[in-house]
Amino acid sequence: MSALSSQPPLSVIRPSRPPVAMAAPRTGGARHARPLGLYDTWWTLAGAAVALCAGWAASVWVSIHLQADASLHTVALFVHLASLVLGFGAVLVADYYGLLWITGRTTLREALGSASKLHLPIWAGLAGLVASGVFLHPNPSATPTAIKLGFVLVLSLNGLQAGLLNKHMARQPAGEPSPRLLAWGGATAMISQICWWGAVVIGFMNTTSHH
Repeated sequence: MSALSSQPPLSVIRPSRPPVAMAAPRTGGARHARPLGLYDTWWTLAGAAVALCAGWAASVWVSIHLQADASLHTVALFVHLASLVLGFGAVLVADYYGLLWITGRTTLREALGSASKLHLPIWAGLAGLVASGVFLHPNPSATPTAIKLGFVLVLSLNGLQAGLLNKHMARQPAGEPSPRLLAWGGATAMISQICWWGAVVIGFMNTTSHH
């Protein structure tokens, strides 16, 4: 008898593919960092506040040294009143959304989303008040006018920090915000109402006293 072969049968062995080299992660040079936003740090916010104060001081200085004629004064007065309606009206609507949230008629996210859309008309109205007021011959030495100018400055700074408040509010979970944020929001709304109404009353008094 012939001996059985002890070797295994031949099999086809497919060569394995070489491993694919993984792409090296991009380093910091290829990845662009997000630009620093206004409300990312207290330093950027403080810088914006300093710029606002400088702009306010420059507008007061120009208003003292600039003498507009009667026609330009009339146009500036119209722009002043229109800016007041625009800015103050937007503030009232934004506070109304806050009242809806307090009374449970809307969610915090919906109230913040609606109020955020009013930032542009609020700032446009405030900027229009400052720009048109330069041509209205204000007298900063008069106590009511000085108070009104102070109200405008406080409104600008209050609106600046309100943006930071909205950012913190938006980070809150679906539940109630912290008592600190609620107190912060209440103080912001109160300062805003006092300054806007105060500016309206003083402006009305100054207008009626000239007739």
